[in-house]
Amino acid sequence: MSEMPVIGRVVRDSQNECLIKRGKYWNIDVIDIRWHGSGGKPTRKGIRLNIEEAKILIDILRRELE
Repeated sequence: MSEMPVIGRVVRDSQNECLIKRGKYWNIDVIDIRWHGSGGKPTRKGIRLNIEEAKILIDILRRELE
């Protein structure tokens, strides 16, 4: 997997942040949302969605957060 560029971040505290990346994984366009701990190392806490799945997630979040 090639390095995916960061398109956004959510900072939790001085040692933890959630990075949102977009790129290709196995020739599929994906969005990767993953927590990173101290030293910027990714944790296993996260999700990788193809673009169509990400659109469904956005619709659900919009509906619940309005």
